[in-house]
Amino acid sequence: MPPILQRLQQATKMMSRRKILLLVLGCSTVSLLIHQGAQLSWYPKLFPLSCPPLRNSPPRPKHMTVAFLKTHKTAGTTVQNILFRFAERHNLTVALPHPSCEHQFCYPRNFSAHFVHPATRPPHVLASHLRFDRAELERLMPPGTVYVTILREPAAMFESLFSYYNQYCPAFRRVPNASLEAFLRTPEAYYRAGEHFAMFAHNTLAYDLGGDNERSPRDDAAYLAGLIRQVEEVFSLVMIAEYFDESLVLLRRLLAWDLDDVLYAKLNARAASSRLAAIPAALARAARTWNALDAGLYDHFNATFWRRVARAGRACVEREARELRDARQRLLRRCFGDEPVLRPAAQIRTKQLQPWQPSRKVDIMGYDLPGGGAGPATEACLKLAMPEVQYSNYLLRKQKRRGGARARPEPVLDNPPPRPIRVLPRGPQGP
Repeated sequence: MPPILQRLQQATKMMSRRKILLLVLGCSTVSLLIHQGAQLSWYPKLFPLSCPPLRNSPPRPKHMTVAFLKTHKTAGTTVQNILFRFAERHNLTVALPHPSCEHQFCYPRNFSAHFVHPATRPPHVLASHLRFDRAELERLMPPGTVYVTILREPAAMFESLFSYYNQYCPAFRRVPNASLEAFLRTPEAYYRAGEHFAMFAHNTLAYDLGGDNERSPRDDAAYLAGLIRQVEEVFSLVMIAEYFDESLVLLRRLLAWDLDDVLYAKLNARAASSRLAAIPAALARAARTWNALDAGLYDHFNATFWRRVARAGRACVEREARELRDARQRLLRRCFGDEPVLRPAAQIRTKQLQPWQPSRKVDIMGYDLPGGGAGPATEACLKLAMPEVQYSNYLLRKQKRRGGARARPEPVLDNPPPRPIRVLPRGPQGP
């Protein structure tokens, strides 16, 4: 019997109480759709992964306690959705904000454990916006929690911030014709330190990480070096948005997860009409100069990211990233049709999948389910594309119903390195 059929036969025996649907895609690729409750899952773990564990390294159980510092406009909503779905699959408790904080932990205030809804404590997973405060996070999360975050190239990130928060950040609203070029030509003419949502207009990454976003590395290089040390002490992995799939490969290896645990649909993406197709070089330089602290953080952790990839084996990480992309495309077609496309919110019929729109000037896209779907597969596809606000509300209702009636599973500890955290901003107020 061919080895792949032996593996499938073994898997079938192990899952005899589950309803299994085999889809053969081509002559050499087999994926599994497993329906258990509302879960739809693809299992690349049945195949040899491109990046095997180090020799003499015993298999590890999946790590179940994770705190994700969700930075702004860095693909953090997509990572959050991955963590929410993992928590649901494994019946884990997700820390969620108190209603007075809306769907973020009272950002831009420094995080406090008091911002966490009592029905979601003690948690295994945290993934909503907050501004990092190490002591408060360590008071909330169990020992052995793995801390991760994600950064994005500062010029691209600033263009996204300027577009997304243009109606909420006073510094951006002062700019004639909502011109990013005008703002970056003389940012001091529009920016006022300390006013509401000012952090979206200056060194937002540094602020989210708990740093002082008004410091300049040109005037105080030691401050940037110290902030980098603090981040390295706390975070086991700093992902890079420009290399999202490679970041997820490193994440799943860090947490001993399967490749199917990090499959995703792209969430909270702007329509092409709401963003610059390309940022001119002069504008990018100006954005990096104005956000010099963010630029220093990004450059350092981009370099350390690639050193980490090199240690894992660059060729195998890239192969596994390709496997992830291929499996992701199969899943998107399964859920959203043969040609899955992101749609404007007005074209999405499924209310639970309609993304929040920051203003009339910005279109946030999403997926819609094909008509006539029902059952566990449809439910799982719904979660795959569910926007942050709807998913957070759903999890809060679910965890409130559950209450304290059942004993929570003990977290798996595997001695990750220490890490720091903080609080993120509230949902935008009306202009």
